[in-house]
Amino acid sequence: MDYLVRKIYEIAGDTPLKEAVIFKDETLCYRDLCFKMEAVASFLRDKGIKKGDRVCFSTPSKPQMVYTYLGIVLVGAVAVFLDKNATADSVNHIYNTTEAKILLWDKPLEKYEQNIVRYPMKGTYEPYEKTEISMIYEIPDKDEISEMLFTTGTTSAPKGVVHTYESVYAILQNTILGVSVSQEERVLLPLPLNHSFALRVLRAVLYQGATLILQNGFTFAKNAEDNILNHHCTAMACVPASYEVMKSQMKEKFSQVMSKLSYIEFGAGSLNVKQRKEITSLLPGVRIYNTWGSSETGGVIFGDVSQMVKDENLIGALGKVISKAKVRVVNGRMALAGSMLMKEYFKNTDLTKETLFTEDNIRWLLTGDCVSVTDEGYVFMKGRADDILNVGGEKVSPIEVSEMASLYQGIKECVCVGEEDEILGQHPILAAVIDSSFDEGNLMRFLSQKLERYKLPARVVILDELPKNAMSKIDKNRLMALLQSKDEVMDTGCNGKREFLDVIFNRRSIRNFLDKEIPKESMDLILKAALQAPSGRNMQTWQFFVLQKQEDILNLKEAIKTAVEKAHVKMYGFENPKALILVTNDIRNKTGCQDASCATENMLLAASALGLGGCWLNPLLSLREVSPVKELLDEFGVPKNHVVYSAVALGYPADEGKKIQRKDSVIHFV
Repeated sequence: MDYLVRKIYEIAGDTPLKEAVIFKDETLCYRDLCFKMEAVASFLRDKGIKKGDRVCFSTPSKPQMVYTYLGIVLVGAVAVFLDKNATADSVNHIYNTTEAKILLWDKPLEKYEQNIVRYPMKGTYEPYEKTEISMIYEIPDKDEISEMLFTTGTTSAPKGVVHTYESVYAILQNTILGVSVSQEERVLLPLPLNHSFALRVLRAVLYQGATLILQNGFTFAKNAEDNILNHHCTAMACVPASYEVMKSQMKEKFSQVMSKLSYIEFGAGSLNVKQRKEITSLLPGVRIYNTWGSSETGGVIFGDVSQMVKDENLIGALGKVISKAKVRVVNGRMALAGSMLMKEYFKNTDLTKETLFTEDNIRWLLTGDCVSVTDEGYVFMKGRADDILNVGGEKVSPIEVSEMASLYQGIKECVCVGEEDEILGQHPILAAVIDSSFDEGNLMRFLSQKLERYKLPARVVILDELPKNAMSKIDKNRLMALLQSKDEVMDTGCNGKREFLDVIFNRRSIRNFLDKEIPKESMDLILKAALQAPSGRNMQTWQFFVLQKQEDILNLKEAIKTAVEKAHVKMYGFENPKALILVTNDIRNKTGCQDASCATENMLLAASALGLGGCWLNPLLSLREVSPVKELLDEFGVPKNHVVYSAVALGYPADEGKKIQRKDSVIHFV
């Protein structure tokens, strides 16, 4: 086996000026990448970090993350990847659980700050940078621990996955082999860099001496378009949801832009049959791969969709297991063997024993996925073991139901889940996002021709969107909670009004947000909702100032912090909103406060209905004339005779928010 850091040194020696990592206007060649990672290693050694120590660090989609990670590896420490949007609670938990020695994290951690050894990533390593490569890399043993990944926890609590140098190397080799990564590739990577899919692509690209183009998410297709064209990308790694985003936003330009790629790898989810047929038709000259992988194994099953779509019997397959791995079915569940397997679950002996077993001197990992494997080696997914439904003694695969339903013209996206049934034990229900052509009767007639009667959904629940995590995978926990809340609203007898009331009953104040842009269409609808609010005597003297530049939002936040100390006003904070809307009104309007309040509530409800989160912030109400807030509001154009009655922080929720117990004793019937 070989090692990534040693390989990067070799590439830097052979082709020092070749582009290694690009983000917007920032470019690092392989020589400079070595300078940067050596600076990180020197900094860590200066702080007492030695071989085997755990180092927790943030993973922004920037070159900074890449050389921080490589510097940790260079010093021989164990890399512990943290979601860049993790809450202070989560960071504190992982830091203490892993017994880390240091945290590289830019944002303050509030109440945990004194208990954590934290250094910011930005600017910290600069004093250690040199102009020549000098660090000697001590080759580690293949069985030594290299890194820890914490799973997203969409179906269970997050688990710490421990990988050795051998398994990390095997995972990157499987990716190179699975999608044929060459040194000429320029791979666009718009994925969270704490996720196993993104990490294996990152390592495979750098190991091959290719070029990595980073992108902060895929909410706006224009970013992908600009990167592909400006940086001459030849490949892209993304999730199935990004295909739908790009297709809908690029419209007729989709084929023109995406055809410039030689291949696209989809992971962290599977393209459905409809999508496979469509994308191969739209991009006939592009190789389309769909990969199955996990934090515990990396990418293992690679499916060449461009070829499988030609055979109706294979079009729904995951693909074949990579040649360096083995697959078998144990009690219906998929088991995998190969050097890419994790070492263990950190501090979880029981779960490790349930998951890893040895038979005939072969080490196997038992997954939670139920599959079938053909004689030719093609793997077909049936569903998660804990998702398979028992309908009156018959086994039903939710994936099969979802796949068939997705072929119906009126459904944009759907997922099948189980629901308790007093007679049958369980029955399937379908949660779906639909378009205007949807007709439930036609859907059931369509499905009855393709599925056995016991597999038909007992009901269809219409949603504005399916809840997803940062990797755009269906978040089963949030979905089930959402379906349950809809049932509770239905039980009140609201019937046709349930969706509207559902928004009201389930809205929460959200103060922590994902690093995900708000679509322009959603922002326009939120502002239109504000304009529909009632206004005293219909004067409509309100004004709305929309802050979307992060610099403006952060400057205002810091200004508020300073001003509240002067004015002795309470401030309840917020983290990373993608927009901050200031709702102002003329101080001479006697109903200005009420008008602004109605508009604010309309915006919050509209945001919730669109799957966004929001929070009503009040401190600016009494700070209009307090420096440095005054100067900033003047700069934003807020009229001097206007009061900022509310500020609305908006973005995609990073958590579910707190459910507040409402007082019913305040209601009096007279």
